[in-house]
Amino acid sequence: MDEVFVKVNGEMHYLWRAVDHEGEVLERFVTKRRDRKAALKFLRKTTKRHGRPHILVTDKLRPYGAAMTVIGCAEKQETGRWINNRAENGHQPFRRRERAMLRFRRMRTLQIFVAVHASVHNHFNQERHLYSRSNFKLNRAVALAGWRQFGGA
Repeated sequence: MDEVFVKVNGEMHYLWRAVDHEGEVLERFVTKRRDRKAALKFLRKTTKRHGRPHILVTDKLRPYGAAMTVIGCAEKQETGRWINNRAENGHQPFRRRERAMLRFRRMRTLQIFVAVHASVHNHFNQERHLYSRSNFKLNRAVALAGWRQFGGA
């Protein structure tokens, strides 16, 4: 789990994201505050949809620990200097699209964009370093064919 600052119409908001061990975005949530109440709401939403985690890797932000104490899974939290890198690096594709769109004007558009961007990115995200060029092109073609079938085009 991780959060990132996002400016919406000049006002600071927080994008909370849950990422699995492979880098796929599981859940995303936009709030105006970065406190225990927001972390608790996000954690409950995530566990309701995806079940209780075996291990929950976070940064050392205090609201995470407070929220996990309320839920009763504080012993499953792991914090460390570089443990959270998968979630931190997962913000980069979002930041590139945000810059291209010239930021956001409303919180609702940010929430819609994040939901769509995460699902599209998860569908096309191929770990290129694990495949040869021919296998990568084949996997990308299969993903694109599935996307076209899903979109009805």
